[in-house]
Amino acid sequence: MSSAEVAVQVFKELESEDFRILNIIEAGMSKHEFVPIEQIQKHAKLPMDRIDFTLGKLNKLGLTYRTKETYNGHTLNYAGYDCLAINALVKAGVIESFGHTLGVGKEADVYDALSSTGKRIAVKFHRLGRISFRQTRRKRGYSREHSSWLFQSHIAAEKEFEAMKLVYKNGVAVPEPISHNRHVVAMGMIEGAQLYKYKDIGKPEKVLKTILRNVRKAYLKAHIIHADLSEYNIILKPDGHLLIIDWPQAVKTDHANAAELLERDLKNVLIFFSRKFNLKLAVEDACDYVTGKTRSLKV
Repeated sequence: MSSAEVAVQVFKELESEDFRILNIIEAGMSKHEFVPIEQIQKHAKLPMDRIDFTLGKLNKLGLTYRTKETYNGHTLNYAGYDCLAINALVKAGVIESFGHTLGVGKEADVYDALSSTGKRIAVKFHRLGRISFRQTRRKRGYSREHSSWLFQSHIAAEKEFEAMKLVYKNGVAVPEPISHNRHVVAMGMIEGAQLYKYKDIGKPEKVLKTILRNVRKAYLKAHIIHADLSEYNIILKPDGHLLIIDWPQAVKTDHANAAELLERDLKNVLIFFSRKFNLKLAVEDACDYVTGKTRSLKV
């Protein structure tokens, strides 16, 4: 069971004191890997027996870890962090209830949910881990010394939300960015499947042109490059329209490696269409179209 699944299941069991302690631990983690019990008691302003009871409950529910080293200290895990983000989004009226899992990946879990107005939305929990940490530092450029995995995921969500707002308002086919809190992004519903899962997509030429048209809009109007584009984060909806998802690695077009990242995005897409649909297009021609050097595209 993923951390998000744990959080969704236990969220309704939590009370105000539980969230109070979770918030204190979160704040204390800026200075401590495991927040000392003395600091928790200082800020909680609760009797020690209540604090011990609450910490025991949170630990049993799988929301915190307790150190077994030389002192009594506590830290959040992803499920605890998930609960804090869910609580904030519920209070803001963004989320009313959760449905089923839409997808579980190496760096994120995505859930179907309902907003307070009854609108179906998608809720994405970023969860960068130790395995992906080296790649995160190398590729994304937003890590800092001694940053926790939770902080890295927070920054990933923040970057994704800001990039999505930019491209969405410029007409790029992405889910509507609704809100974010900590490492969680709430967005418009994601329906359909990843492009690689389809055996038949109707007219491949039309689909490829639509993808490149959206990459062009992102580049010329929003001045954004996806920087991780492939058949795995292009969604083909039941009505034939597209959605481009997963924007935490996005960079501005004036980024030092912009040309290289754009070329890599385009290569990924073109290799897929060549291999699966025998559709040929030179990377140079696609680059010229996306960057505005040419106005039309012959596929």
